[in-house]
Formats: sequence, C-alpha cells, structure tokens
Amino acid sequence: MKRTCFVLMAGILMSGLTTSLSSAQNTNVPGSASVPEPSLGSYARAVKKDKKPQTAAKKFDNDNLPKDDTISVVGDGSNTSASAAPPASESQAAAGNNKLAVQPGQSAEQRQLVYDQWQQRITTQQAEVDLLQRELDVNQREYRVRAAAFYADAGDRLRNQGAWDKEDTDYKQKIAEKQKALDEAKQKMTDMQEEARKSGVPSSSREPQQ
Repeated sequence: MKRTCFVLMAGILMSGLTTSLSSAQNTNVPGSASVPEPSLGSYARAVKKDKKPQTAAKKFDNDNLPKDDTISVVGDGSNTSASAAPPASESQAAAGNNKLAVQPGQSAEQRQLVYDQWQQRITTQQAEVDLLQRELDVNQREYRVRAAAFYADAGDRLRNQGAWDKEDTDYKQKIAEKQKALDEAKQKMTDMQEEARKSGVPSSSREPQQ
C-alpha cells in the first residue's frame, strides 16, 4: 500500500515537472508567445539619439569672404571679352579719324576734305591768337596812360605813392600773364601747321583763311 502511494506521488510530481518544462520551452521559442512592443516614447528617444545634427549652411559676408581664392565664372569668358571690345576694323577707323592725314589712294575730293579741315583748325587757332593780342595791346595801352598821368602830377605822386605802387604791380602782372597766354597760343599755331605739313597738307592750306 505504501509503495503504491509512493509511485502515485512520484507520477504526480513528474507530471507537474513535465508541464513546467513544457511551458518554459514554449516561452523561449520565438513566435510562440507575443513579445511586448516598445512604447512610442522609447522609439522617439531612440530616433533622436541616432539622428545626426545637421550642419548649418555657411553664410559669407565682408568679414569671412575669401580674398585669395579665384572666382570661377560659369560659361565662356571669351564671349564676354569679345562682345565688350569693338571690332578691330572699328578701332582702326577711330584711330584714323583722330589723326587727320592724307592717305594713299584717296580721291581728289577726299584729299581736299582733309585740306579744308586742317585749314579750319588753323583758322580757329589764329582767331585765338588775334584775340589774345588785342587784349594784350589794351592792357599795355591802359598802363602807359595811367603811368603818364601819375608821373605828370607831382602832388599825386607825393599823396598816392603807396597806392600807385600796388596799381603798378597789378598792371605788370596782368600784362605778363596775357603775354604768356599769347606766346602759348602762337606756339600751338606753329605746331599745328607743322603737323598739317607732315599730314600731307600743302602750304596754301596751312595758312588761315582771310
């Protein structure tokens, strides 16, 4: 009887142990039971931890702008230079217009046009010379008349000697300045006539028109 009870209790214990082991195995096998999913807060913290900080875009101003680096230009820079510069033929034409001279192969009408233009320039310069000469003559005449009147009156010389000295200095300075301007105008006239001669203008067209 005791032996039977012992066997029965041993069988009950083995059955319980077998059930416990089976439950433990089912728990460890993947897919055998539902695994709790992570919460939304845990997922957000994980994403924030793995996310790399973005580098802010660098802004350039006058303080950090590179001074030694070369600036690359997109496109063909030769087109810009070519469009900005005038054609060679136009540049040569402009240079020819600045230097008024008789050119080989010109017709009689073209040469005469060059002669007339040079003569007009010389005539204009001669008019300036004549004007300066008249102004100088007037200043000299006024000075002579004023000086003669001053020295003719002995009392005036005694009373106004200081004022006359200043007036005399002013007259002489004005005459000297006008004489200098006249000399420069005459030299310009001479240089212009010489340039006309080198440009192929005959002597008859190098004289001012009367």
